[in-house]
Amino acid sequence: MLSPSASPARAHGLLCGDLQPGPSNLITDVAGVTVGHRTLQEGDFRTGFTAILPHAGNLFLEKLSAGADVINGFGKSAGLVQVEELGTLETPILLTNTFAVGTGINALIRRELSINPDVDRSGGTVNPVVMECNDGYLSDINAMALSEADAFAALEAAASDFEQGSVGAGTGISAFGFKGGIGSASRVFAFDRGEFTLGALVQANFGKPGDLTLPDGRKPRPSEAAQTLERGSVIVVLATDVPLESRQLKRIARRAAAGLGRLGAYYGNGSGDIALAFSTAQRIPHFAEGDFIVRDVLREDGIDILFKAAAETTQEAVLNAMIASPAMDGFKGRSRSSLADWLNAERA
Repeated sequence: MLSPSASPARAHGLLCGDLQPGPSNLITDVAGVTVGHRTLQEGDFRTGFTAILPHAGNLFLEKLSAGADVINGFGKSAGLVQVEELGTLETPILLTNTFAVGTGINALIRRELSINPDVDRSGGTVNPVVMECNDGYLSDINAMALSEADAFAALEAAASDFEQGSVGAGTGISAFGFKGGIGSASRVFAFDRGEFTLGALVQANFGKPGDLTLPDGRKPRPSEAAQTLERGSVIVVLATDVPLESRQLKRIARRAAAGLGRLGAYYGNGSGDIALAFSTAQRIPHFAEGDFIVRDVLREDGIDILFKAAAETTQEAVLNAMIASPAMDGFKGRSRSSLADWLNAERA
């Protein structure tokens, strides 16, 4: 695995903020979190699933605190209403293309029924969380090529070491007129109990050509990309091991927008920009013995470091997604150039 200093953005001297990255500079620096991909790249298809598993246990029976922020709601995600209402996450998170959200829902429900057969009988219904970006520029999205088997493959592939760039749900997407993709980053910081981590994973499919602003002030623009309206999307998933309740996690999720704004995003009318944050610190039992549960919660005046980490990791994760994605030809002869190629040409 690449060391933090060799991560895609940092390899090009692009530093986002001043907090220290975790050992791998990935969302999986948060202990217990794993990520897997299923990539479909053949014929007219450039698409896939990316799965985020918040912990290795029975997530339905041992839920995690979560919060979401809809920065701009031009999207077709599933499960966010219940996350907003109850403040918990009880399935893995699937990222995919717009027309595969239903497939992802079915896959997560079938997975939970295989693990917890009494779901919807005595245990209560399960809330699958699936989020999406439209990859129809480079992929034949109307063919609805992804299957439940593809979603299961992404879930089964989940590990602490995973690829960035044009993989999984990032295979066919674009950002700022360049090739987009899946990217990740992390930050570590200290409280009086010791060291803690916040990590981000993004599905970057947003931004107008010419609007991208690098940390050093340069504004790359792909020569072949026409000026268009901002009609993309970006999904940001934040994980941390700091004990937090759902309201605090929603506040942290909202700060992902600061990282996107640093890149030049302004959340256009046709853009679906969503952030979801969860904490792995404490598991919430589905079946509790008593009427009350006791939970640790960070003092509110200590939360600023998580806001900063959310902005920095989001910004760096988007750059990592783009730089790790090579140029790609796709559906109907369309193409996207690589930000890495632009950076290499500038260096030369």
